[in-house]
Amino acid sequence: MSDLTKKSAAELAAMLAAGETTSVAITQACLDQIDAVDTDIHAFLHVDAEGALAQAAASDARRAAGTPASPLDGVPVAVKDVLATEGLPTTCGSKILDGWIPPYDATVVSRLKEAGLPILGKTNMDEFAMGSSTEHSAYGPTRNPWDTDRIPGGSGGGSAAAVAAFEAPLALGTDTGGSIRQPGAVTGTVGLKPTYGGISRYGLVAMANSLDQVGPVTRTVLDAALLHEVIGGHDPLDSTSIDQPLPALADAARQGAAGDLAGVRIGVISELRGEGYQAGVEQRFDEAVALLTKAGAEVVEVSCPSFVHALAAYYLIMPSEASSNLARFDAMRYGLRVVPDGDPSAEEVMRATRDAGFGDEVKRRIILGTYALSSGYYDAYYGQAQKVRTLISRDFEAAFAKADVLVSPTAPTTAFKIGEKLDDPVAMYLNDVATIPANLAGIPGLSLPAGLAPEDGLPVGFQVLAPALADDRLYRVGAALEAMLEKEWGGPLLAQAPALGGAR
Repeated sequence: MSDLTKKSAAELAAMLAAGETTSVAITQACLDQIDAVDTDIHAFLHVDAEGALAQAAASDARRAAGTPASPLDGVPVAVKDVLATEGLPTTCGSKILDGWIPPYDATVVSRLKEAGLPILGKTNMDEFAMGSSTEHSAYGPTRNPWDTDRIPGGSGGGSAAAVAAFEAPLALGTDTGGSIRQPGAVTGTVGLKPTYGGISRYGLVAMANSLDQVGPVTRTVLDAALLHEVIGGHDPLDSTSIDQPLPALADAARQGAAGDLAGVRIGVISELRGEGYQAGVEQRFDEAVALLTKAGAEVVEVSCPSFVHALAAYYLIMPSEASSNLARFDAMRYGLRVVPDGDPSAEEVMRATRDAGFGDEVKRRIILGTYALSSGYYDAYYGQAQKVRTLISRDFEAAFAKADVLVSPTAPTTAFKIGEKLDDPVAMYLNDVATIPANLAGIPGLSLPAGLAPEDGLPVGFQVLAPALADDRLYRVGAALEAMLEKEWGGPLLAQAPALGGAR
């Protein structure tokens, strides 16, 4: 494995600026690492070696001319396969879109290209982002680089695994109920869900429009801030986009890395711990909170009583929106088409196509969502879930009156074994219990590594939540904790992963 693949994005950018390496060298090192380990990890569904190297060569030409497009110009990135990429396949992990090549780029992909980041390829995911383990991909599961018998989280396990296995320094994911943060927790990477509307959703194949958000997946908090600044900001193509400038995110991360949190109030959410949480997860969480106190933060306990209903509300709202969004896959306009024998009607073609093209989890959520929206049940289920959503937002408002940021474990357990929960959907859904409230309220959340659980030696995630539009607070607190933890560990947590590209 090349030393270049071990560098953070910020380090690579500094080396490029100093003329110590080239984008072609960095991109080739990432491609070589993909060749070496991805047979075991399966983080990528499509690798665009030719395109990435061409983009890297163009970046080197800009550097040579003294006109880099951005601070990250030349640093490679991987993209979750739910984002439209012109000329590259976009399958959403589903057979129903097998072979579809979009004629346009998602706004975030356009911004990556404008900033000069070579795109390595498209990463694996649970089909249409429905899952917490990346086992529901129609193209096979992704494996956790820490232990290839275990899941890398979901739905964006491919992006998290690519970063953890040193195949890419940066990646994009999407977070509907925790699909950036939960994979980050179980792979020892950093993942951020921004304020709803803070990053464009144009070109994101929607599962649940009121919940989905694009965000960065990285190995350091500073890298996440740098990538966030590239892809964030207002987009007139997205009606949910917030029309105001981003705060100074990278500066907040650099300030936090100095380790001074004097005057910062941190609220520990009492409902997001206790029963159902692995002992080692709680131990590492408590140790991290103690470090924040040592850095000068004031720690208080806050209660958000409506959070106990968040999981139930989410699994009514999300399937309802998903059932509406997936109605577009009708075999008539694009994607897979299965034509039964004889002279089938349009309805029969549609039925056969959806039966062959959608996996079991997608079918399950479509049925649940259609039921919740049906006549006679809308008020009893979907309507009630939206009322709970309002209560959750009010709980957050009350909690943020007492604290600047809120903290909890990101996920209740470390990575479970592949296949362990496939036959128990409810057990799978419980992995999102700590991440879902932020999506329902539209506030930003960050997950960063908090260490290894003593029971199994696997990564534990620490979650930081902030009020809407206060994403910079996440970077300040996250970077401060990261710096203190790495000082204790003697380096990044991923340095403790098994040697073969982080895989074993």
